[in-house]
Amino acid sequence: MTCFDNSHDHRGHGPYRVTAKDRRARLSSESPIPVVQACITRAWSSSSSTGRIRWERLTPARFTASTKSVRPVKGLSEVEHLDRAQAGFEHFDRAHLKAWLVWMREQRGYAPRTITLRLTAIKTFLAYASQEDITLIALSQAAKTLRAPASPRTPIEYLTEQQTRAVLAAHVGATAKSRRNRMLMILLYDTAARVSEITDLTLGDLVLTPPGHLTLTGKRNKTRTVPITDKTIEHLRVYLYEFHPGHARLPTTRPVFYSLHDGQPTRLSSDTVAAVLKSAARTARSSCPTVPENIHCHMLRKTKAMDLYQHGIPLPIIMRLLGHENTSTTAAFYAFATIDMMRAAVNAATPAITGSPAEPLTQDTLHSLYDLR
Repeated sequence: MTCFDNSHDHRGHGPYRVTAKDRRARLSSESPIPVVQACITRAWSSSSSTGRIRWERLTPARFTASTKSVRPVKGLSEVEHLDRAQAGFEHFDRAHLKAWLVWMREQRGYAPRTITLRLTAIKTFLAYASQEDITLIALSQAAKTLRAPASPRTPIEYLTEQQTRAVLAAHVGATAKSRRNRMLMILLYDTAARVSEITDLTLGDLVLTPPGHLTLTGKRNKTRTVPITDKTIEHLRVYLYEFHPGHARLPTTRPVFYSLHDGQPTRLSSDTVAAVLKSAARTARSSCPTVPENIHCHMLRKTKAMDLYQHGIPLPIIMRLLGHENTSTTAAFYAFATIDMMRAAVNAATPAITGSPAEPLTQDTLHSLYDLR
């Protein structure tokens, strides 16, 4: 793991590289709680944003300021009346961490996602500490077995067929910008792509000859091939003719969707795509008032996946289309669709009840029914 000290080297050239020897010296020379609390603070702030850790040496003043946030030590001080200066690695065993999880859930009322993020920070810190001190491996392994409370599963948000049609038809193509935005919405829905995958799309990623498809670059730079419909290919040909004339001779790295900056095509930002969708939704509400106010780009991705699922496309195929690495991710995500589909099937298989309510059954009739085998 690469570490950087917050101080400067003797030449004043900024942060210098900290060796493993330096880190071990810190663990052995400093009192337990500053080391624990400082590293937890850095692990928490990093893991909750970028997912990467940048360890920094804290001065006493900066350490004091960093300990004000909620950590296991604070839970110990409130529940067990333990002074922070007395806390050490022995207070990060499984029993104390389980009590801390209960404290966050029951005493502080934190949401499951918040608890999960903070538990992840602790696990990250203990994994780091165990690499520096072999005696802490047991603590790290015990912490890895802990699980945060599961978040309640809620039905996913997606658009109905009428809402989808209204949103995709919102940009009528009266101007060049409107035509670009219309193509953007069509491709965002048809490919079920993430916003970043659409904004990163280049001319080299498009294949319009049969079978038409495009290549999306997703998380961790993993690529996947996504088929596109014949209708979308027709739209793309018209779009390329206008916005990328002679596209066969243009650089393959040229962004498909762009705005001009200093005369050069620059890929759109995610905020721009979100604004385009919001604008389409406002227009669509004139013909379809049920279009949700909180519409967002990921909702189009979910809508496409739900449309495929409700038309009987197997989950493994949807998983590949979405770029999910684990089938369980897709299965859990669209579990609620199964309930809706089952309800529709039951309603379709049940004859409509149009007659008047039956008369209450007498006790003799009930006994006769109960005797049936």
